[in-house]
Amino acid sequence: MNSASHSDPVGGAGRETGGPDLVLVEKRDAITVLTVNRPEARNAINLATAQAIEAAVDEFDADDAARVLVLTGAGGTFSAGMDLVAAAKGEMPITKRGPLGIAAKPPVKPMISAVEGFALAGGFELALSGDLIVAANNAQFGIPEVKRGLVAAGGGVLRLTQRLPRPVAAELALTGARIDAERLYQLGLVNRLTEPGAALAGALALAAEIVAAAPLSVAASKRIMDESPDWSVAEGFAKQGEIALPALFSKDAAEGALAFAQKREPQWQGR
Repeated sequence: MNSASHSDPVGGAGRETGGPDLVLVEKRDAITVLTVNRPEARNAINLATAQAIEAAVDEFDADDAARVLVLTGAGGTFSAGMDLVAAAKGEMPITKRGPLGIAAKPPVKPMISAVEGFALAGGFELALSGDLIVAANNAQFGIPEVKRGLVAAGGGVLRLTQRLPRPVAAELALTGARIDAERLYQLGLVNRLTEPGAALAGALALAAEIVAAAPLSVAASKRIMDESPDWSVAEGFAKQGEIALPALFSKDAAEGALAFAQKREPQWQGR
């Protein structure tokens, strides 16, 4: 990844009120960085912010040059979750992509969550919307909804049950207790730990590793991971074959083998 990049603000609500943009989008070649930008509210997600997140993810998915999305929060914290002040007034942060503008329908391309500070309630659900998590070693996670008479129905209970041992997920879901990044790293939920303040840099380094891989292969691998939970054992190999076949017989597959034989870096064409 080279240093070419540019930033675009997203979030009409912020501009209309004269306030800051709710979401910042920075394009670093094939990597897109999406920053939730409500540090004064610990990046809590209200409807306008959810809509801005959705718009940014829609744009990312539609951009053929964009290959990895990195999601983070401004001001040294990831997100405190749903904006409860707005929710108390009847404003729920739900869009066509579901809760928080992303939770029910994350991007079809790889997404990495870069977590500093706190990822609580909907903030944890926001992080879980990604495929990978890079976190500062002092970051704190939790789904405290049960302490507020709520349920972590933005993917918290569902995804934690899928990605953690059931007893650990049950303790988090039923007590609302917090868990630190180091423990989640030990359990395999957090992919990489960094020093405080370096989560974004760590996520960008991981994203660069994904970008270095063959585009068709990455896309097929992610699709298999996303779709295979709905497959029966009997149909698994047939369905993954249907998805993998175009990549296996692509020009990039031939280039990968040739580059290996010639002891050079492959030049991917995405076809």
